[in-house]
Amino acid sequence: METSDTSPAEPSAETPAESSAGSSAGTAGTADPGGVVALDWAGACADPQYRAAVVDLLGVLAYGELAAFERLAEDAKLAPTLADKAELASMASAEFQHFERLRNRLAEIGEDPTAAMEPFAAPLDEFHRLTAPSDWLEGLIKAYVGDSIASDFYREVAARLDSDTRALVLAVLDDTGHSGFAVEKVRAAIEADPRVGGRLALWARRLMGEALSQAQRVVAERDALSTMLVGGVAAGFDLAEVGRMFSRITEAHTKRMAALGMAA
Repeated sequence: METSDTSPAEPSAETPAESSAGSSAGTAGTADPGGVVALDWAGACADPQYRAAVVDLLGVLAYGELAAFERLAEDAKLAPTLADKAELASMASAEFQHFERLRNRLAEIGEDPTAAMEPFAAPLDEFHRLTAPSDWLEGLIKAYVGDSIASDFYREVAARLDSDTRALVLAVLDDTGHSGFAVEKVRAAIEADPRVGGRLALWARRLMGEALSQAQRVVAERDALSTMLVGGVAAGFDLAEVGRMFSRITEAHTKRMAALGMAA
């Protein structure tokens, strides 16, 4: 799950999440993010709804990292050179280390990692089935676009977490190097054959739609997680804030496409 690319053209996905935290900070409710973000895990976990939300979040992230490991290892088979194959293998190893950190954290807080991941296995597998790349370049675009959108979404959630959980989530969303690698390879391919750009732009638009749909399903289907994301029990489900969140994610996607030299 790749994120904070060091390329100057890559947008910082942390900023939208951080700025959105303040807009909901005063919301009342059992999972009031204004109170939670000032606490560590020991202070926040007494709220059963908040605890359930964190277990959901760690579960979906853990399965996402495991799936990313599997996908990168598979994508390495499509790599055109030995150097590219080795690069993807290194990234796959980093994703698995992220998975292990999340799995270990779930065990530390007394949760079964497999049970926490289970609700998300089928929807994430379906997403990957619907967006299986047909070649090397499509695989790179999927990692760059699809994974970055997912990471933007989870950073939005991280802005509402206790300090211990937030630090872990941001750490496992850290870039494995795939973003810069993908930009370099895709731009080189487009320069070599400009016709490639049109095909990849269409593919990126499809990925954008599928990734946003997946994120919306996560919000809608997991009550504790959606309540924490939109600002607490008392205020109910704030559809306006959800809309603003997805607008921020869309804007970041547009900037990433520009880094590739393509229109969103």
